[in-house]
Amino acid sequence: MKTNLIIEQHFHGAFGIDFNRAPVYQLIRLTKEIYQYGIGGIFPTIVTDSIENTKQAISNIKDAARYYEPGMAKIFGIHLEGIFLNPEKKGIHNNKYFLHPCVENFKEIEDDFIKIVTLAPELSEDSLINYLHEKKIKVQAGHCVGGDLSKCDGVTHTFNAMSPISHRGESTALSALINDHLYTEIIADGVHVSDDCLKLLFKSKPLDRIILVSDCLPCTKSDIKEFTFAGEKVFYNGQKATSQNGTLAGSTMLLPDIIKRLGKIGLMNTQYIDNPYNYHNIEPLGTIEWDENFNVLNIN
Repeated sequence: MKTNLIIEQHFHGAFGIDFNRAPVYQLIRLTKEIYQYGIGGIFPTIVTDSIENTKQAISNIKDAARYYEPGMAKIFGIHLEGIFLNPEKKGIHNNKYFLHPCVENFKEIEDDFIKIVTLAPELSEDSLINYLHEKKIKVQAGHCVGGDLSKCDGVTHTFNAMSPISHRGESTALSALINDHLYTEIIADGVHVSDDCLKLLFKSKPLDRIILVSDCLPCTKSDIKEFTFAGEKVFYNGQKATSQNGTLAGSTMLLPDIIKRLGKIGLMNTQYIDNPYNYHNIEPLGTIEWDENFNVLNIN
């Protein structure tokens, strides 16, 4: 079977490379490495950090994007996951750097290469969300507890770092499932979300509103077992990566490996590969030929 190349809109690095800290030459190397797995386009994802470090990471990623050529994953823009989150659902993020979600604070790190912003809508001023939309930036709810997602375009890693489904009142996860206009990211690595929850999301959401993401960490496709991420010491035991207190830090699988896993358990649909193209209005980049087990055979 053939599909478009994979677009990955939420991951933090791989091959020992961290998007928050990597110099330009390492970022270029990563785009070449992941292309060999069928990933044709990426939105490098930055976690919460100081304004100074965030601006430097944005600058490095933007510079690396200028070196694009065939045989590399194209950097379409940056996914800013940090800074405007709810401390109640901070996950691995360092909340000492959190800022109130308003236009004034966004302008501290604003750049035209930011294409997705994850924020807590219950804390965000309407003026910020309106401002981001005016700039054609996707607004995604994540690391939050609010149930009103009416002004969001999508939801970041559904079920993780958000208020869970409730049979009384609103919750972030419930709104993600019942609002058909929302694109919903999901980490289907078998660690972040149970297969039953995957089935629930796949049954609840329109087929064209599901976005597979890896949320993978710098230790992915490397021999690294201990490393610093988002200011925390993270430990990888071969199955999952957690902080010292057991908080999940992200996944350790590239998206093509997650797709292969979904194929193995009968939950993969090739429509999921097309959805990021539609979400971001991206023209096809090339094709992947897969075998029946979702192993990559050829990349064109």
